[in-house]
Order: sequence, then structure tokens, then C-alpha cells
Amino acid sequence: MSYPNGQQSVPAFTRDEELHAYREMLLIRRFEEKAGQLYGMGLIGGFCHLYIGQEAVVVGMQMAIEEGDQVITTYRDHGHMLAAGMDAKGVMAELTGRRGGYSRGKGGSMHMFSKERNFYGGHGIVGANVPLGAGIAFANRYRGNGRVCLTYFGDGAANQGQVYETFNMAKLWKLPVIFIIENNKYAMGTSIDRAAATTDFSHRGASFAIPGEQVDGMDVRAVKAVGTRVAGWVREGNGPYILEMLTYRYRGHSMSDPAKYRTREEVQKMREEHDPIEQVRRRLLEGKLVSEDDMKGIDAEIRGIVNGAAEFAQADPEPEPSELWTDVMVEA
Repeated sequence: MSYPNGQQSVPAFTRDEELHAYREMLLIRRFEEKAGQLYGMGLIGGFCHLYIGQEAVVVGMQMAIEEGDQVITTYRDHGHMLAAGMDAKGVMAELTGRRGGYSRGKGGSMHMFSKERNFYGGHGIVGANVPLGAGIAFANRYRGNGRVCLTYFGDGAANQGQVYETFNMAKLWKLPVIFIIENNKYAMGTSIDRAAATTDFSHRGASFAIPGEQVDGMDVRAVKAVGTRVAGWVREGNGPYILEMLTYRYRGHSMSDPAKYRTREEVQKMREEHDPIEQVRRRLLEGKLVSEDDMKGIDAEIRGIVNGAAEFAQADPEPEPSELWTDVMVEA
């Protein structure tokens, strides 16, 4: 797998677009760093999968879609929540199992939802969210509302059987769904070269006549450009599309993973040559779109938001035991 060097031809961002992308990606990066700290302090329990390194994928796609489009993803989901506009305090409170969390402290890292922000999880079972995403797209088609569902999953989940059952039905019914494969090269600790007979995941829908393409998932401009085009194509009623985002996670699969299956040099090379946030920062400064003081101000603002979320999450009370009996069933 190769990653472009950042000099490829992609549509340039305006100053406002660059600043928006920088803020959103930096918020995710700093939030995830703080979540890692709280996990190490024992304030976050269970599983915790960080999105550090992959920020350009979800930020670029959110810039490409319209208000009302839906998002559903897997367990590496904090970045998707923040990019969808969910409040950092509510997300962090859910991580620490507090009342103010998006699932009232009952869902934790992998199971948060926000109907208001059209975010439908956060799912802990590998690949299980893919048919759910197609189900959301089916509802869109049935209602004729013109909405598109972004359905994210990883390179490991791309080998799950239910994914291909979903591909078949999505194409058969021309569902308005974009399948986004976040290929970060490793399914837990297994390299794609050892786990996949074909490593170009954009072709995985070929037997169902679902078009697909690879995208430099480390360049937010490339993601937004392709995402805008594909979302428009799907919205016109042409059926599903596959986008394979070539990306990379800097941390282990989860907080319990020491990531000894790859070298420090490999991770450092990605940080130095392809970091999605540094690319935007460099363009802003070299293009004299902002000053160093402006950048320091943004950094301080983002740190303030994240620190405030951490303080809220630690001060917020735990749920009452009676919460065990709420949200168990919905009467229609």
C-alpha cells in the first residue's frame, strides 16, 4: 500500500475550509490523547480504541455531506462523534460512565448515539454495523428523503461475511449508502498482507457491480473532494459506492495493545511524512493564511475544550442504579 506524498493534485481548500479542517482534526487528536490519559488513570474502563492518525477521513467526509445525512461506524468511534457535532463533554462523560454521557453512562466507548446529530453508533461487534447502515439507507429510500448514510468499517471487518450479504442487497435495491473502509493496514495486530487475499479493498464490491475507489485518507482535501462527488452520485439514486480510505493509526488497536507487530520507525515515518493535521498546519503557515500566534490561539482554544470535557466527566455523578431499567424497550 502506498500513500501519496501530499503533493498530488487535489482541489485546494479556501482559508475557511483549511481552518475548519484544522480545528476539527485537532479537536479529535487532543480529545483522544486526553482519553488515553484518563484510561491510564483508571477513569475509563472496558475497551477504548483511539482514532489518532485517522482524523482526515471523518472530517473530510463530514465536510462532503449534507445536513440530515447519517453516520454509523464501529468501535473506533470518538472521532466520528466529534466530527458529527456531538459535544465533547457528553462524549467524555460517556467514556467515564457518567450521567451526562450520551448513553447516560451505560454505553461506554463503543456504544454512543445521537439522533439529533444523525449519529447511529458506535458498535462493538466487528462488521455488524454494516447491515445496520444499509438498513438506515433502506429507510431513506423508502421515505424518499434524499438522505445518504455513511457506513464506516475497517479492513478487518471487510473480510466478514455479513458485509458481502449487505453489498448484495444494497446493490439489488439501489440503496443510498457509501461504504467507507478505513484501511489502517492492521486488523488488530494482523497486517492486511497476511489476512487478505486481495488488498485493494475498493474492488471488494466488484462481483456486485458496486463501484469503488481508493482515497488518500491522510489528506483531508482528497477525502472531501471524493466524498462530495460520490455523495452526489449516490444521492441521485445510483445505488451504493465503496470508498477505501488509505489511512493509519499511530496507537495500538486498543489501549491494551502494545503494537509490537510493527516498528517504531514505521510509525514515525507516517507521522513525519503524512500526518493529516500537520499537512493543514503547514499549508496555513506557508501560505501566510494565518500567523503563528493565530495557530497558538487555536491550539489553546482546543485544549481548553478538551480539558473542560475531562473536568466535566470526572465531576459528573455516576448513574443511579435505576438507570438499569431505562431505555430497555421502546413502545411504538
